[in-house]
Parts: sequence; structure tokens; C-alpha cells
Amino acid sequence: MQSQQADPGTVPAETTRVTVSGMVRNAATGDPLARALVQIEGDANTGTLTDGEGRFEIPGVPAGPQTIRVAKPGFRDRPYATEETGLQAEGPAHSVLLAAQMPELTFSLAPDCAIRGHIELSTGDPADGINLTLLKQVVRFGRAVWAQIANTRSNGDGSYRFGGLPDGVYIVYTQPALESEPAVSVVAAGSAARVARSGYPSLYYPEARDLAGASRIRVSGGSLADANFNLTLEPFYPVTAVDASQTGIPGHPKTGAQTSYTASVMDASGHLLPYAAQYDEATHSLQANLPDGTYVLMVRGFMQQQSELDRVDVGRWRGRSGALAGAVEFTVAGHPVTGLRFPLAPPPAAAVHLRFLRSANSPASPTNNTMDPVSFNIDSAGGVPMNSGEGIWSMDIEPDTITFTAQPGAYWLSGYLPRKGVCAGALTAGSFNLAREPLVLSLANPAPPMELELRDDCGTLALNLPGVQAAFLPGEEPFYTVYVVPDFDTVADIPPMTMHPSSGPTLTIDGLTPGSYHVYTFDSPVHLEYRNPAALPNSGQQVTVSSGTTSSLTLEAPEH
Repeated sequence: MQSQQADPGTVPAETTRVTVSGMVRNAATGDPLARALVQIEGDANTGTLTDGEGRFEIPGVPAGPQTIRVAKPGFRDRPYATEETGLQAEGPAHSVLLAAQMPELTFSLAPDCAIRGHIELSTGDPADGINLTLLKQVVRFGRAVWAQIANTRSNGDGSYRFGGLPDGVYIVYTQPALESEPAVSVVAAGSAARVARSGYPSLYYPEARDLAGASRIRVSGGSLADANFNLTLEPFYPVTAVDASQTGIPGHPKTGAQTSYTASVMDASGHLLPYAAQYDEATHSLQANLPDGTYVLMVRGFMQQQSELDRVDVGRWRGRSGALAGAVEFTVAGHPVTGLRFPLAPPPAAAVHLRFLRSANSPASPTNNTMDPVSFNIDSAGGVPMNSGEGIWSMDIEPDTITFTAQPGAYWLSGYLPRKGVCAGALTAGSFNLAREPLVLSLANPAPPMELELRDDCGTLALNLPGVQAAFLPGEEPFYTVYVVPDFDTVADIPPMTMHPSSGPTLTIDGLTPGSYHVYTFDSPVHLEYRNPAALPNSGQQVTVSSGTTSSLTLEAPEH
């Protein structure tokens, strides 16, 4: 490659530089925000703080497209349209077209909310070190579900605080605590302790033992909510349980294998409770400390070598180690519970048969493709969020069938189709439509056979910004959130999309199942519960997507 040298007689064009000015306001009150940082992204030297009137000015910035971030402690910028389970400190930055003659910029930051409270103990002792958990109602795959987002501990005088919260609906509950130590330390190593210990049961604000009775705490616009607790000291009784296959019970042969265990404590309805159960190697038993109530101990066993259970015909589990499950229900009523035995066996697998509808002009069957046709995500339909990793236990994907196992409970299924050119229709389980009704899984009975319709005659939808919205004019670039919602039942998920002029006036979405859709457009990020018809806006544009063709729709003025 030959090097090129500049002509000494040529004067390089000077980059036009402009002064960026404007104001930052409080999104809740409209008041100016002082000492908010306004910074050109990628250039740490171009940041400035707003003055006492909320105004800012940054001179000498190159004209053209720039990205600006705005921040202030205790405030947050706009969120992302896709809501994650964790708190989001920053959303998408602001895209701005800078020019010599342009309007002043105005940015708005939303004040953080907070939930605080005080814990009183019935003994009158200081409620120091009580663990609390915060749940937030979030939208995942178009449905409102609860997600665990934060934990904290009460201080020496029993006070606690969850700060830095976005607008939303929350639930607060205390973790169980023994009088002398946290209730997560339940194992008395080397012995199955039979002595009751005093403690404070888990309590949902204000005084419920489960999530169904908890009060919903709504905060917005920088509000501060109080959630106080009164905890009563109660006896916690030891509960011990052993693996039935290790006890010589008829019908439960000894495995002769080393097995490790994990366990969850649930209520009688199968909802997860915040009580711990731990395995004690010395006594080969699972142990927990629990107050009076009816519970289910959900156990998983992981075998370290092949056993008699591996050698029997257990279908897809044949010859595998690990992955056994069992449960035992019991009641604690004023005394210790011992002698519980939980049977372990391969959990029944849920099977989804894939029924391919092949179009007449399809060159080959989709099953000839080695790529995964679909995978599933599950969310609890019972309200209580699952523990991390306690979703789908296992999943096997074959060309015509998907099998998976999961903890017993009721679940909403959402499907992801990575294979290009394949789209999804209805998912049914007999007479049940799983887009409208949750799938119920148990250890006692296998799930009903399911069928997912897959098609290769997918359509394409082209969304167009109208002329006035498609132009990237000097100033802040418009930012649109678009939801494409099927009018028919499907478990396939279409996540929210964003459109802005700099990315082009047209957004093309391929791989859509033929049928009727409604398109909803907003001028800001919106968390839309689009699988709930009651949560959808009254407005919306209807469009029909046809097989193998591209349908076009020009978006109307967005909702705010």
C-alpha cells in the first residue's frame, strides 16, 4: 500500500464547533435541577454541571450527531423499554444533532423513590440485623410478574431503608430469624437437634405469612413510603427428613451411590417460602427450623455415580447421574417433626411435540435443519418469584420434540425461536391453550402432552415513520417505542422495539406468524403488559401479516 501525503497547498476544512445549552428539570415537578451533570459521551472533558437555575452550557462541541448523558445522584434518566429484573441506573442516552442554529435542549430526570420502615420485636429487644427482601412488579414477556430486586438489614434501632427505587409497585417482607442467629443456620452438625428454638417467622408487610396477603406499596415521583413491622417471637421446631431410598423401605431400594441434596420449603399451595433447609452429612438428613404451619419440603438429589435407579428404564434419564426429585408434606403443630422420608425419582418430563406446517413452496422440511427450533422460558404464575436457577431444571431439544423438567408449580411459557424462517402458532395441552392458561407441573403426574405449531410460511412487517417524524432535525432526536402484539394466541415473544430517525425511517421485522396484529407506538420507553388485554391502550393500528410477503404500515402519532 502506498502512503499518501497531504498537498502542502491544501488547507484542511475546519470542523464547525457549536455551543450546547439548555436546561435540566425534575420530571415529577417540572422544577429546574441544579448540579446535574451533562456530558458528551466519549469525551470526559466536555461535561458540565447545571447552575442554580438548572441551566447548562458546553462550548466548542463539534457539530453533527452527538450522544449526551445526563445524571444526578438521587435521580434517574428514562428507562429501557425492556424491563430487566434488576434496577436500571441508566437508560438509553440522548441522541442529539448539533448545529449552529438549534433550539435549546431540555432534559428531565425522575427522582428516585424510597421505602423505609421500623421493626418492633415483641420482646422489646432492638431489632438489629433483621434481613428484609424487596420485590418489584415487573413486565417479563408481556406479563406482570414479581421479581426480587434488593435485600437489606435493619440497623441497631430496627430501622431499614430501600433507596434508589424507580416508580412502581413493591412488596416488602422480613426473612425468618432465630432469636440468637439468622434462621438460615439451621443445621446442628452431627445431630438431629430436637430442641425448639425461638424465632421470628417471615412476615410480609404489614402482617401476612404469604405473598397473597401482602400489601402492595406504590411509589412514584420521588415519594417515600413507610412500611413498619411488628414481629412476634414464636417457637421454631426442628424438622428432619431422610431419603427414603437410603432407609430400606419396601419399594425404595438403596442406591449404593453418593447423593447430594438441595431443598426448598414451600407452603401447602406450592409457593416458595423464605425458610432454609440444609443437609447434614453426619446424620444424612435434611434439617429445617420452622414455626407452626403446613409445609412441603421439595428435594432434589444429585447422584455422583450410576445406581440401581440409573439401570431401570427411566426414558431420557437412563444412564445419567444427578437429577432426582421428591417432596413430602407435613404440619408443624407445637412439637418437632422427625422421621419424615422423601422419595426420590427422576421427575416427570413435560413433552412438547413440534408439529411443522410446511408450505407448498418450501424447499425442505424445517426438521432437516440442525439448529434449535425453539426454546422456552418460564415465569411463575403463582406470584412468588422463583429462586435464582430454580426455573427449568433441564431441557432436551430434538428435531421434533422438546422435553423439560421444572420445579412443581404453575408457569407461563414463552418461546424463543432462533431458527430463521420458522415462526410459531398455538401451544396447546389437550383442550388447554397455554397462551391463556398456565402449565401446571407436579411430581405426582406428568404434564399432559403438548403440541406447538411451527410454520415455515412466515411473513414480514415493515414499519415506517411518517415524514415529519422520520427527519433527524437539529436538537434531540425523537425516540419511539413500538410493540407489535398478535391478535391470536401464541407463546412466541415479540419484544418491544425502538425507532429513531438516525437508524432509518423503516424498521423491518421478519419471522412473523401470519395473522392479524395491533401495533402500539409510544414517544418514550414504556413497559407494556401486552399479554393482558385489559392493559392495552384503546388506540392501536391493526395490520395483517401474510405468508411469504412483506406488509407495510406507517405509524401514527405515538401515545405518550
